[in-house]
Amino acid sequence: MTHELTYADAIEAALDQAMTRDPRVITFGEDVRMLRRNLLVRHGGNRVRDAPISESAFLGTAVAAAMGGLRPVVEIMLVDFIGVALDGLLNHAAKYEEFSGGTWNVPLVVRASCGGWYGDGGQHEQVLWGMLAGIPGLNVVAPSTPADAAGLMLTAIETDAPVVFLEHKLLSHEWLDYMGGASRATVEFDVPEAGFRGPVPDPIEAVPLGVAATRRHGSDVALVSIGVGAHRCLEAAELLAGEGVEATVIDLRSVAPLDRGAIIDAAATTGHIVVVDEDYIRGGLTGEVAAILAESESGATFARVGVESTIPYARHLEDAALPNVDRILAAVRDQS
Repeated sequence: MTHELTYADAIEAALDQAMTRDPRVITFGEDVRMLRRNLLVRHGGNRVRDAPISESAFLGTAVAAAMGGLRPVVEIMLVDFIGVALDGLLNHAAKYEEFSGGTWNVPLVVRASCGGWYGDGGQHEQVLWGMLAGIPGLNVVAPSTPADAAGLMLTAIETDAPVVFLEHKLLSHEWLDYMGGASRATVEFDVPEAGFRGPVPDPIEAVPLGVAATRRHGSDVALVSIGVGAHRCLEAAELLAGEGVEATVIDLRSVAPLDRGAIIDAAATTGHIVVVDEDYIRGGLTGEVAAILAESESGATFARVGVESTIPYARHLEDAALPNVDRILAAVRDQS
């Protein structure tokens, strides 16, 4: 059986399912009792808690709680603010299992919104999954559909290691309302409908980490992306089909672990790879995919569409800076 759910409601349903099954699952962070008021009613104030506006303090608390036997889901409102709490992830959560020879683990989920396309500038619209995925010991996921959002949240909670769970604001009515409401009433949001709402299994089925999804099959070029980028690629693929170019669309779903096999198979099938990434080009996912292709000696041509500098506030400049459909089409045409 399935239910039609929004992206945000699918994540909450997964969290509710996990909290119902396992009393060790708790959630806390800034404004969590307001944002997760349904969970507060169902599971009580001991398991749904507000935290002060000090990300380093409550993320450090979450690391200790996970080591002490709980399974916390801690919310950092925007991933941009993870910089003030990075020590807890970089030097503690990600390393304790290795440092202790497996004696300790940190079953922690760090939940944060991410992404742009709504006019909030370079301090609030980053995704940062490339930086986070570069930390050994961290898992990093960014689902693009309600079913994947629910399934990956369930997996993240059940994983005996830290997982950074990134939810793109453009897919979530909750975050668009909270971060970009009446003050931006004149701004048009290009929200991918298939990511915003869709069927979700009931009960929710876990989605494994590190397994990509093929959203479209084609033989001429493979568009590889994640999050909202997967929807931009699907839109571009439809336009390319009108030009006689059939594109495969690969939704990676996880940045760490990364599905190397899906990337290599797509290169073998099409001979042409275009990576579309809302993260920074330098040191990020696009370069990692390039390295995979080089190491596999695939011989496929390679192009990338990403963010090259600080995301500007001005809406028209922001759209040009992010990997929009026109930039994807241009990258594909340059390969032909």
